Amino acid sequence: MPSPARWASPSRPERGDVEKLQYLVWLPPGTPRAEVRPRLVDEVAPRLLAQAVHGLTMDLDDDEADVPSPVPAPDGEHTPQALVSVWVDCYDRRDGVERVLGEAAVRLDGYQVLESLYTDYGTSRWAPRRDWPDGRRSPGILTVATFEQLPGTDFEQWLAFWHGRQSPMSEAVQPRCRYVRNLVVRALEPGLPPWRGIVEEAWPSAAHVTDPMLFYCAEGDPAVMSANITTMLDHVTKLMDLRTMRSMTMSEWIMRTLGS
Repeated sequence: MPSPARWASPSRPERGDVEKLQYLVWLPPGTPRAEVRPRLVDEVAPRLLAQAVHGLTMDLDDDEADVPSPVPAPDGEHTPQALVSVWVDCYDRRDGVERVLGEAAVRLDGYQVLESLYTDYGTSRWAPRRDWPDGRRSPGILTVATFEQLPGTDFEQWLAFWHGRQSPMSEAVQPRCRYVRNLVVRALEPGLPPWRGIVEEAWPSAAHVTDPMLFYCAEGDPAVMSANITTMLDHVTKLMDLRTMRSMTMSEWIMRTLGS
């Protein structure tokens, strides 16, 4: 059994010492949710770990993530079944990682990102500090959002709004257990969707995602819920075009903690 997660020691790689790559993974159309975890956690993850990656997380649309998205994709759209994050020494030595993922996927979109761990388990009132080992599903449910920079905005002003205003606002009005902001530096291949942000947010339960009263911390008060929804929409529409943004519900599987 893998050892429980622990903080990285100075002798081990930390977030600033390595590069983070994220891959949106499409399995063959029609793949049942019940097959997603065995394919990726049981079959693909050990092969990725053998590539000597420093960290590995898999967000999966598996059978424990059968929860409606807060922002559903258009009918009939084949959305990714996974977001796979790996931490490597150097992004241009990634052939082994992509070979392993490519053998399981019908489509693989890779991005180099800069991670900001805005909220981690145990730093908000919604979840205790992580005490489960690598290789075990995280409690609750995850939403993964991909979005472009709002057209017509200045990059520095847009980034300042996302990090300086959107993040603290949403932290105040939503029950987030963990919030990972990934700023996309570049696509790893030409022609991929021009995502600028890939966001992973953990919630205490599926009900916290599907019940607006819980999702907006309204505590049963319709007026508070309405006010929080209005504030959220006002901020989000300054950050992204909701027509191109995608949000997916997934399970989080931390397979190798960075620094462990």
